[in-house]
Amino acid sequence: LASSLPLPSERDHLRPRIDLIAFMIDIKSKYSLKNVEASLAHVDASFFLGKVCFLVTGVGRMNCCNVEMNAIWKLGEVYCSPVLFCELELEGIRATTAQRLVRMLQICAGHIPGFSALFFGSVMRSSA
Repeated sequence: LASSLPLPSERDHLRPRIDLIAFMIDIKSKYSLKNVEASLAHVDASFFLGKVCFLVTGVGRMNCCNVEMNAIWKLGEVYCSPVLFCELELEGIRATTAQRLVRMLQICAGHIPGFSALFFGSVMRSSA
């Protein structure tokens, strides 16, 4: 986990391969959206071919929303990446979201035969 990008370079040689980047946006915090937007500049363009997703938290409290939904949808469109919505304070939704992320990671890491990250990304975008 990292709070922002770029990652520090002092431990590059120990860092495992990065298969999926999940940017978390707290819908109650404009700072989290600004942090994600600033971090996007440090991601290699090849990752946007199925290896990036945006995870939007706090959607159960839309009355406390400080981030415009259009801005979030635009991120997904501009970076050709899926947008997942969840409420981390509810156990069932948290578990389901974790399962979805693990499945996405398995696909992005190449552990699901016949299913590439690029294909998965296009399926996720078309279903949104």
